[in-house]
Amino acid sequence: MPIPWPYRHLELGLASSPGGAAGLASVAPFGFRYQYLAGGVNTGQDWPHWNPNGSFVSLYITESEAHRIIPVFSYYEIRQSQPGAGVADEASADLGNLANVATMSSYYRTLALFYRRAASAKGPVLLQMEPDLFGYIEQHAAHGDASSVPAAVASTGIPALRGLPNTAAGFAQAVLALRDRLAPRVIVGYPISIWGTGKDIHLSHPSPTEVDRMAAAAVAFYRSLHAHFDVTFTELTDRDAGYAQVVNGEGSDAWWAPADFNHDLRFLRDYHARIRLPIVMWQIPLGNTVSPIVNNTPYHYKDNKVQWLLGSRSGPHLRAFVNAGGVALLFGGGQAHDTDAGDASGDGRPDDGGYFDARARAYYAGGPLPLPVATR
Repeated sequence: MPIPWPYRHLELGLASSPGGAAGLASVAPFGFRYQYLAGGVNTGQDWPHWNPNGSFVSLYITESEAHRIIPVFSYYEIRQSQPGAGVADEASADLGNLANVATMSSYYRTLALFYRRAASAKGPVLLQMEPDLFGYIEQHAAHGDASSVPAAVASTGIPALRGLPNTAAGFAQAVLALRDRLAPRVIVGYPISIWGTGKDIHLSHPSPTEVDRMAAAAVAFYRSLHAHFDVTFTELTDRDAGYAQVVNGEGSDAWWAPADFNHDLRFLRDYHARIRLPIVMWQIPLGNTVSPIVNNTPYHYKDNKVQWLLGSRSGPHLRAFVNAGGVALLFGGGQAHDTDAGDASGDGRPDDGGYFDARARAYYAGGPLPLPVATR
């Protein structure tokens, strides 16, 4: 049985570095804060080395709990591990590492350390497993079947994984088997991919019928894992639209139009109707088109997603999200120079002009949106 969702209302969260919980709590009663765990399991530079013996996780949890905020960790280790770290093509790097016995032996032992650290938490801890990885697996799976993609699982010789298949499905099962053994209260999230079907739900501008087919394919792929996660994570994009235009040279398609948001919502609704897991939208870019300081320079790139989700006319958008299974919105940039709600630029003022903080306060002051009973 999936672990029950800890809240009865749609909650907000923000990317938050160590030491940031007090400042976050002073803005609004946020439900969550999140932090990447990354660096590569066999590089000597990943999260267990940030503080002695993986205590980074314990410290982050303790700080979060002191301010009544649930900690969320985004586990992003596969891509930066060796030997794939030196491979330019991300899909090849991820899938190559996934099938490498030595790499995955280190991976599972590192993941076990996370679980042991998280097991001492007083309250809930969320873990999102490997964003992007499952999208690449889905794209390379024969007939959408995760068992067709090789992965080192039982072949690592780790006793707790004995008997699990050496496939991507076995990898998903291993993640949960270690959780069940070491930290049964940790809520583990599956990252659904909006491009894993081979079509990007934003850039391909699919018809409603195509969206339904994409959702059906995403459902079939999830079921092929034969792994019962607790929650689904989803995202819209990993950078501000202004960043995509100025830095990456993209055109007007970098921006999400109302039709794009509606396509994504339909996709999530179709998926949730079949896979009854709560949906967390995360890494939502923080740019806006309201504050003059947001002028498409580093740390000040424009976007419209905060306005769509938290703006003064966003009520229908939020209600549609929760009716599609949504339970939380976690904001934060995915690129180093994306817009920040704090002062990442160091110029002495909020990089987004304070817009996100103001809208988050307004959301909670107006009363957070209740979740449908079936979603909780």
